[in-house]
Amino acid sequence: MTLLEARMSSTFFRATLALAVVFVMLATTGWTAVRPDGPADARTAAVTAWLRATAGGRRLPDPDTAPAGAVARFFAALTRPQALRLTRRFPLVVGNLDGVPLALRYQANRLALVKARIDELARASGNTLTPAGRRDAGRRAARYASLLSRHRQILAFDPSGAGLAAEVLGNLTTATRVAVVVPGVDTNILTFERAGKAYSAPAGMARALYRRERAAEPGARTAVIAWADYVTPSGVGLDASTANLAEHGAVRLLALLSALPRRQRVSLFCHSYGSVLCGVAAPGLAPGQVADITVFGSPGMHVRRASQLHTTANVWAARDSGDWIEDVPHLEFAGLGHGTDPVSAKFGARVVSARGAAGHPGYFAPGTASLTNFTSIALGSYATVTCDGAPSAACTAGLA
Repeated sequence: MTLLEARMSSTFFRATLALAVVFVMLATTGWTAVRPDGPADARTAAVTAWLRATAGGRRLPDPDTAPAGAVARFFAALTRPQALRLTRRFPLVVGNLDGVPLALRYQANRLALVKARIDELARASGNTLTPAGRRDAGRRAARYASLLSRHRQILAFDPSGAGLAAEVLGNLTTATRVAVVVPGVDTNILTFERAGKAYSAPAGMARALYRRERAAEPGARTAVIAWADYVTPSGVGLDASTANLAEHGAVRLLALLSALPRRQRVSLFCHSYGSVLCGVAAPGLAPGQVADITVFGSPGMHVRRASQLHTTANVWAARDSGDWIEDVPHLEFAGLGHGTDPVSAKFGARVVSARGAAGHPGYFAPGTASLTNFTSIALGSYATVTCDGAPSAACTAGLA
């Protein structure tokens, strides 16, 4: 072994050891958050009942295996009364089933939210929970009331465990451009939206992007999805250091995308651990459907180089200078870590400015370069994208 090889081997060993130590420390020294207890798995019970039912003498599609296209054909063959009966009887299934007509999904999730809110109010006022449990139930009831307000379009809702949700802004049926916001760790039904610093939560991220799109191009047919429909890691612990939850989430994201019309041009905006999910999902994307994948505050995309994502999408990356994620070791070894830093030159992404984001949760804050750039990317206005520390044309070279 040459002296250079020995030094390189020693450097890799030290970096790998540091990575392992960091993640073990994060998992054992209080950085791991405790996910709040939620109700039992109501959707599993609903799916079990659904699979025993029929409509018009036909068995119902399996929610876990039926492709979105098969679900769409099944519902297209139903009469309106039959579809409405299924929606009212099985809202937790219909509201989360890719391929179901959007109007029925929105209606089903409103029904599910009404019931879930009644259940949580009962839990909050009963005597079966601890004081902390009653407070948590009250908070969930308040969150469900918020999701029911102002004609909101809830695309997915599951109250089981910590809770999952997805929301649509704009008209998803007529949109020609669709942005999907994929959040990271500690995302659940209680953190889906926030009163203070709204832009730091998935619903607020989506609203900020949708507003900027509407302001930039009022006539554009756009929609934005706040997609918190996967189980995220609890805190920056061991789950956050592996791709296990990202792999499960990627299956759900690909199912969502498969239900969107192929004529729509989709952009993915993936924050923090959400960028790991988007990296895992990238090879499974339908060619040409997803135009752009933008990662920000990213610990890595579970690959060494952008080319290894095997996608036709443009890959963009951003990181604020004050984001603590910069200090996480960007390595992958024995299943720990998520690979190369996406903003590094060797990764090969198009790196854009995030000036003004002020840390890990601030990329959608008003007035930030990141929000301006994300808006340009979502609209396909690549000429207005601002690169990070380079001439404006550097990160948009080769794009129309």
